[in-house]
Amino acid sequence: MSNESRLTAAALVAIAGLSAEAASAQQEVYPVGSLPSFSGPDKTFTGQVDVQVAFPGDSVPYSGAYVTFQPGARTAWHEHPAGQHMVVTKGAAITATRDGQVVEFHEGEAVWCPQGVDHWHGATEHSAMTHFVVTGSKDGENVVWKDKVTDEQYQAALKSLEQPLKLTALSPRQQQMAVAIAFAASSAMGSLQVSLESALDQGVSVNELKEAFIHLYPYAGFPKSLNALAALMGVVESREHAGKKTTIGPEPEALPKPDASQAQGEKVQTELSGAKVAGPLFDFAPGANTFLQKHLFGDVFARGVLDVKDRELLTVAILASLSGTDSQLQAHIRMAKNAGVTDQQLTDLATLLTARVTRSTGARIEQALTKHQAD
Repeated sequence: MSNESRLTAAALVAIAGLSAEAASAQQEVYPVGSLPSFSGPDKTFTGQVDVQVAFPGDSVPYSGAYVTFQPGARTAWHEHPAGQHMVVTKGAAITATRDGQVVEFHEGEAVWCPQGVDHWHGATEHSAMTHFVVTGSKDGENVVWKDKVTDEQYQAALKSLEQPLKLTALSPRQQQMAVAIAFAASSAMGSLQVSLESALDQGVSVNELKEAFIHLYPYAGFPKSLNALAALMGVVESREHAGKKTTIGPEPEALPKPDASQAQGEKVQTELSGAKVAGPLFDFAPGANTFLQKHLFGDVFARGVLDVKDRELLTVAILASLSGTDSQLQAHIRMAKNAGVTDQQLTDLATLLTARVTRSTGARIEQALTKHQAD
């Protein structure tokens, strides 16, 4: 039971009368950007690592920082004289010790590394990771750096954690596009670049990926769509310079005539929803449904390259990668089913995104599918 109270005037006077010594202690705010940020030096890190100091250790025996590792990046071997806590804030982290312990931990999970334990930590090879570290200090020292982690040591740690994904319902092409669109929706650009290379290596066409990122914008906005398209353009150019084979794929179809877009879009919307879409929200803002019908379900869906099943699988992956979209995700689980997507395909999608993107992304799909099945 909650209890609310207010200080009386007498209490306020009493507080104001605290000793000068007690009153002199003040809380201190560190505004964003007021503390140092830097890239991890090559001598002690492998790959791109960015450090943002959160609070200094000049007046206390510990300090805090956010450290972001791009895919494949990791620290060198090191130890902390007074230990370190690591809390993952985005993605999945791995850490390993000299005696062979390897741990993978995810968003919201923490690892304590005791003093004097030789270890390293970093990101997986497919996705970026950010963790918040609180590092103790002893005799003015908080870290002792040692030799760099070799590629062989890094790969051995990854291999020890491998749990082969048994995805029987999604094609390799669908898997590659789903991972790429999830990274694009969550603005994980380093991870997106790695996934694009993988998708193109596996034969996904440039035009399929272009279409996926155009499909992204009605759900996540033009900034994320354009950023993803720019990343794809950069990867394609890099592959051309390197002489790598890249499949271009078929071009999109011509758009419907302007006066036919809304009728076609309403037909697609009704088929996917299972009934004509109406209700208080669209009575209140009918223009929103007009744009959904005319532009999204009319123009965007009519471009081809991706079929309706592909688009609904991508939409589920997009919405699961965003926060605050539970009702839309629930609606598109139903629409995906109406388009012919199976429960097993949605289950495989959740498993895939849990393993390759974040646990929370996959969990949102699992929860939405479970709710749909219970309704």
